[in-house]
Amino acid sequence: MVDILILYYSSYGHVEQMAYAEAEGTERVKGVRTVVKRVAELVPPEVAKSAGIKLDQRAPVAEPGELAKYDAVIFGTPTRFGNMAAQMRNFLDQTGGLWAQGALVGKIGSVFCCTASQHGGQETTITSFHLTLLHHGMIIVGTPYTHRDLASIREVSGGSPYGASSITGADAEHRMPTAMELGTCRFQGEHVAKLARRLVAGGTSA
Repeated sequence: MVDILILYYSSYGHVEQMAYAEAEGTERVKGVRTVVKRVAELVPPEVAKSAGIKLDQRAPVAEPGELAKYDAVIFGTPTRFGNMAAQMRNFLDQTGGLWAQGALVGKIGSVFCCTASQHGGQETTITSFHLTLLHHGMIIVGTPYTHRDLASIREVSGGSPYGASSITGADAEHRMPTAMELGTCRFQGEHVAKLARRLVAGGTSA
């Protein structure tokens, strides 16, 4: 059995929705067991409520040490000035013990994200996230162009060879992830799961 963790932070539900689409993708692959968890919120509850942050998310909160239990981890974060959110950074900064043990070396790591605007730092968020995974010795997996929607211009959407992404918009243009963007999440999840299964099986065909 291949164990995959989808670990995310979501303020308003966009990345949360994408995380479950990623899980739908991983679950297309036989022999894969998927767990969806989130990182802890750092914003004080009263401030979070006044800002409309979604606090009642069904995914349980993960502990940093448990990452070692999984064969692959798919991380999801909103963008903050072209980087991951502080909540995700705080979680990863607690994985020094895993790094010292080499506990994540050779495991698959993949990333998805969302931004409010088309050019809000989706690619820099994912590629800068990769630096942490590389320090842990993880194998980076993105979303190859065999997923044809990456080259489509039929709608304004996220998605790149680095990973799935979505554009949330703002104010009157605010939206949740589109069907096309969620499709890229499912593709990414399935792609990671196939590679993880192959890796766990010792190089046999997926």
